Amino acid sequence: MQELFSGSAGYVASDELMMAVNIAITLEKPLLIKGEPGTGKTMLAAAIAEALGKRLIVWNIKSTTKAADGLYVYDVVQRLYDSQFGKEGVDNIRQYIRLGKLGEAFSSDEQVVLLIDEIDKADLEFPNDLLWELDQMEFFIPETNETVKSRHRPIVIITSNAEKELPDAFLRRCIFHYIDFPDREQMKAIIGVHFDHIEEDLCEVALKAFYEIRGLKDIEKKPSTSELVDWLRALIAGGVDQETILEKVPYAGVLLKKDKDLLTLKKSLKG
Repeated sequence: MQELFSGSAGYVASDELMMAVNIAITLEKPLLIKGEPGTGKTMLAAAIAEALGKRLIVWNIKSTTKAADGLYVYDVVQRLYDSQFGKEGVDNIRQYIRLGKLGEAFSSDEQVVLLIDEIDKADLEFPNDLLWELDQMEFFIPETNETVKSRHRPIVIITSNAEKELPDAFLRRCIFHYIDFPDREQMKAIIGVHFDHIEEDLCEVALKAFYEIRGLKDIEKKPSTSELVDWLRALIAGGVDQETILEKVPYAGVLLKKDKDLLTLKKSLKG
């Protein structure tokens, strides 16, 4: 029986998120995760791998990434180079085939967790080009006339920042979950993971300032969880007085990364 995910020591997961992960594992379908930046989308795959004792394979998607890159690469240039210098074995095409991240996951001797990170960065055809492989868990290498079949169906986690709409045919094959931004209690639990000890009053004041900033009407890029953690570290390192946090929001550049947002904050503090 497949072991199920119940969170990990380093990752605070809601009941709804754990349920979505376990449904995807049980139904053997990819789990598509969306949510604001900083809500732990990418870290989820690592948490699942850690909790279930499985190897994590990460496929970071870029604007230039093609679906075929995840299957295999045939290094024809190296083969041509070797043939020119009379190297032995150039007729063995297999030695010039390098598996991509999807191919690596399929050929693993044990089940792995495969993270396809930020799938919406690629072109619109990218998800459709993976439909067969994700459905059948196999692909064909014409250069060697071989089919690579999954020995152990990987646990597939796919993240998206919603930069592009994904094709309906692709969405139908996934379990979907949207990670809501953590509320104050969840955020306190997340902070507890990152700090062995933090003064309760400091944490409360910083959280109050953090959520007030996120609530400002004209903020374009709201600060995320990772930026809050960095800000707390800066406040502790600087020995900042708690009253100063709400009055002046020191080290605001740790939280806000746009000049317009910093100006919006300054106006709100003056008001």
